[in-house]
This record gives sequence, structure tokens and C-alpha cells, in this order.
Amino acid sequence: MNPDFIKYQAQTSPYPLGMEVSHAIGSYIFDTNNKKYLDFVAGVSACTLGHQNKRVNDAIKDQLDKYSHVMVYGEYSQSPAVEYCKLMASLLPAPLDKTYLVNSGTEGIEGALKLAKRTTGRSQLISCHNAYHGNTMGSMSVMGFEERKQAFRPLLPDVDFITFNNETDLQKITTRTAGIILETIQGGAGFIEPHNDFLKKVRARCTEVGAMMILDEIQPGFGRTGKLFGFQNYDVVPDIVVMGKGMGGGMPVGAFTASSAMMDLLTENPKLGHITTFGGHPVIASACLATLKELTETNIMTEALEKEKLFRSLLVHPLIQEVRGKGLMLAAMTASADITNEVILKCQDRGLILFWLLFEGCAIRITPPLTISEEEIREGCAIILEVMNEMMI
Repeated sequence: MNPDFIKYQAQTSPYPLGMEVSHAIGSYIFDTNNKKYLDFVAGVSACTLGHQNKRVNDAIKDQLDKYSHVMVYGEYSQSPAVEYCKLMASLLPAPLDKTYLVNSGTEGIEGALKLAKRTTGRSQLISCHNAYHGNTMGSMSVMGFEERKQAFRPLLPDVDFITFNNETDLQKITTRTAGIILETIQGGAGFIEPHNDFLKKVRARCTEVGAMMILDEIQPGFGRTGKLFGFQNYDVVPDIVVMGKGMGGGMPVGAFTASSAMMDLLTENPKLGHITTFGGHPVIASACLATLKELTETNIMTEALEKEKLFRSLLVHPLIQEVRGKGLMLAAMTASADITNEVILKCQDRGLILFWLLFEGCAIRITPPLTISEEEIREGCAIILEVMNEMMI
């Protein structure tokens, strides 16, 4: 490992993987020894179209030749951001027609929480146990995992928690509630899908009491579940949808979308109700637009469901208890964190990149680029099974 990486760059854990990256292309990353790694993680669901996608790269280069940052967000009309928001409005169900562009998923969450409070005039927020919505202070306040929060308290007041898929808990949403925030599919908790029309029941309860339903699509969004957004699989429309990760084809970005009537509340009483310097950056917006067009003008999203079937057919082994998730948002579950750790680390040694989930230690993350080929899926799964077979000896 490059010692300067540890010495000068702040780390997130005591044991980073430390691969020294040389370049990446398609579904592969290469280290500085030119060792090739098949990428089953896609930058934690961010590299939707793989590495160095030509359409995305060309859009970035073209915009760089025109202009980069020119003004704080929301003052100048810049065509990449305008065209992107217009296309997004055409793809989302009513009344989701106005998008606020920011720099990351957690910033999108912050904006969504503020918008729920501004719209309702209420203070209470509700989230789920084992939820993850980002790591800034507001987002951390609605994180449902106390171990990651306790060192940073006090956080936002008046935040309460329910259990995902527990219908009885929905009575906790009342006329005090500004909004409930949910991951469409719980990510850090282990890629847990909603069951028994849970999201529809949340929607009904929110409508009944006038609370805002916020759906976090930062991981499921942009084709990973076979639809542009995960909620489109469950016949429900939120008041606010938050996006990030796969939105920019590997570039840093986030956004939140709501109705014009709601979003316009951020422009007055007070003015500048939400501001950002670099949100809607023209180079980033160009990458987002290219990514969105590629997803919606091809069969990439529907092919994710066929690739899911292939993964499920191949990942059959005594050490795999089940495969959770939808599309190319999958988690292979083992009996223990020790097994999961061994599989992930040994697979990296053999040229396959896997990763962990935040709170569920038994899960092996499998979130490859949506462009991954069937041959590459077979190649990677063969490595997983080979490692597991050796562990059984």
C-alpha cells in the first residue's frame, strides 16, 4: 500500500483495502502492477454505465470546452442542468416535476428534510431502524444505527424510528409528523425489499395525516432494479424523491425532486431557503444527462432483471443462505461476518472486487455496473464459488 495514502489522506476505517489504482475500463479496474480486477461493486453502485463510458466521457469533454463553473446554483440558466431537469420531469410521475441539483446523496437528503419541514410547518421526522441516508448531521439524525451516531450527538431533535415492513408502526405517523423518510429498498440493513404493499400503506397514512413521504433512491435509482427508480416497482409515488450515486455515471452528484408548488417554497419566506455553490455544475450535469439518456434510450434497465436471474442461478452454494435484493442490487448472505470477510478478501486476491454492507455483516455486496456482460457475470461468480469451495475443505 502507498504509505502516503495512509499518512496524508484521511481514512474512514483502520483497514482500507489500499489497492493502488492505475486505470479502469468497462467492468474492470487495473492496479499499478497492471493486475486486472473484475468490478462487482461499481464504486458502491455509482458507476452505472461502467468505467470510462464513452457517452459520458464525451459529454464531459464537450462541456469542458464550453464552460465550467460560472455562478452559484440557481442564478444563471445553464443548458446541461436545465435539459437534465426537464428530462427528469418527463420521466417521473406527477406531481414530481421540479428538481434541485446538489453535490451528493447526503446533501439531497438534507434538502428533502428541510423541504418536508417547510411544507408542513411541523418538526417531527420519522425514519426506520437500520436505515442509512448519509453522514452529514441531518442525514445522520435519521440514520437508524446508534453505534454510528453516539459519538456525534446531539443531533436533530424530534426524530423517531419505526421498523421497516412493520405496518403497526405506521400509527406513529401523525399530524405532528413533517415527513417520513424511507429507503425504497433498505441498503445498509441488507438489501431488504418492502413487503405486503408496505410502501403503499405508508403513502396512505401520510396522505391521511398530511405528512410528506420521502423516498431515498440513492442506491436503487437509475435502473439498478429494472426501473428508473425503485419505487416504480411498488405502485407508489412519494412527495419527495432523493437521488445520487448512479445518477452521474461515476461523477459526484445528488438531487431531490418534488412538485413545483413544494419546491418553490424554498425561494421565499425566507429567500435562499436552500443554497449550494456547485450544485448543478455544468460538467457534472452533462455527465448526468448522458447517463440518463443512455439508460432511457437503450434496454440496459430491463436487462438488469435478466442479469439478476443469471446471478441467482449461479450463486448456489452451501455457504450462501440466500440472495437478497432486486435487479443488480444484490446481496449474497452467509451464516457469519467471518465467512463474508474471508470471501470478500480472498476474491480480491483473485481479481474480483466485492464489498460489504454498512450494518449487515453477513452480506456480500454485488452491485456491478449495469453494463456488465453475461460472460463477466459468469467469470465473477466462478471465482466466488471457487473461493467458497476451498473454504469448505
